[in-house]
Amino acid sequence: MQSSCDLTGKKALITGASRGIGRAVAEMLSAHGAKVVVHYGADEEAATHVLGGLTGEGHAILSADLGDATEAGNLAGKAAELLGGLDVVVNNAGIFVTHDIAELDQKNWQQFWDRTIAVNLNGPAHVLHGAIPHLEKAGGGHIINVTSRGAFRGEPDAPAYGASKAGLNSLSQSLAVALAPRNIKVVALAPGWVLTDMTRDFLEGPGGKSIREQSPMGRTATADEIAHVVLMVVSGQADALSGGIIDINCASHLR
Repeated sequence: MQSSCDLTGKKALITGASRGIGRAVAEMLSAHGAKVVVHYGADEEAATHVLGGLTGEGHAILSADLGDATEAGNLAGKAAELLGGLDVVVNNAGIFVTHDIAELDQKNWQQFWDRTIAVNLNGPAHVLHGAIPHLEKAGGGHIINVTSRGAFRGEPDAPAYGASKAGLNSLSQSLAVALAPRNIKVVALAPGWVLTDMTRDFLEGPGGKSIREQSPMGRTATADEIAHVVLMVVSGQADALSGGIIDINCASHLR
């Protein structure tokens, strides 16, 4: 389905855009006229490849370790400088590392916990803090935080991940209220499993059968479906969604 949404003149920062959901969002927004900064953590080659495939001109790539408060806090300002402003921030980057609380010693538990919270929760908070002055300068804008159904159903094999995404949901709703007077809209998206280039081999292999069976539709969401929801949110045609948490999980988890 193609949207008539026109984002010409809009400038967007998308974290974790060198692959997966972030890549699909970058491609979707650029296809509708936006200028995009593709953020990446370490894989410059992948980010450069995404950059080369975007529609239009004026796009850029930026690297930052979102687990580093200073780098995360400076990211939006650097993006605004490259793009000539900022209207949209999509906090998509995140990490998922399994860690069994009953099996790990204190040192390793602390390492897994601290790194996950730093990248998945603290990082987005610092990115957004740096972005607010630029969004205000643009007259307002849109923030989308990609969370997870794990925030609601729990992540027993990766409890720090579930906790980080629950925190990001709460942060999204708090900021939707705090930033409304500045005409900044904030929405959280909570996907389940998503079919991407990274997950395809697993989801289409033997291990994917039980994942697909969690949904009455017998499948998972696709990265393009997530990107279409992002497009709807940033279009300006559905701003009443601000403060909402949108589940995108093929009815695999209802609340």
